[in-house]
Amino acid sequence: MEVWLVRHGVTAHNQNGIWQGQRDVPLAPEGRAQARRLAERLARLDLTWTTLHASDLSRALETARIVAERLGLGVRPDRRLREVCVGELAGLTRPEVQARFADYVARSQEDPWHTRFPGGETLAELYDRVWAFLNELGDGRHLVVSHGGAIRAAVLGVLEAQSAVPWRIRLENTSITRLHFPEGAAGGGFVHTVGDAAHLEAGWDLDG
Repeated sequence: MEVWLVRHGVTAHNQNGIWQGQRDVPLAPEGRAQARRLAERLARLDLTWTTLHASDLSRALETARIVAERLGLGVRPDRRLREVCVGELAGLTRPEVQARFADYVARSQEDPWHTRFPGGETLAELYDRVWAFLNELGDGRHLVVSHGGAIRAAVLGVLEAQSAVPWRIRLENTSITRLHFPEGAAGGGFVHTVGDAAHLEAGWDLDG
């Protein structure tokens, strides 16, 4: 089983450093352009895809639909692929979070996986639902459009590094992260690529 995890295209919240979580923020115009470049890159690979899944949040779902149209695939939305719920932090900038939720910030630095976002989830809960999804995938090559936190949870699970700080894995919008599971997700796996966004580089030719 091979899983290609794609982060959604950029949003205005991403561009302005605002926490999104499960707030349903649409793609920015640049995000749609990124998705088209991603779709063209995947099309040129001429691979066979078993399924295309996406978070049901609009920024991921629209990214997936742009890709699906180019590849001739259908999209299967799944709530388990949503970003971590950050609760009361949604809509705030990082300086605002530091000022209003200093106690949470301090606790999260000590234990990022089990400290609950105010009014939201823990990263451990995010991990559980992402891996419940992965464990249901069958053999084949699966394309999955999700969010930075969810993709990091998948990578750290493969590496058996759930205690690591996930934000140290940098994932550009529409970047590709490839995981390989020779015996299915339950049997362990390998990380092939993390955060590959070559299609966004200036020298990449969209028109061929």
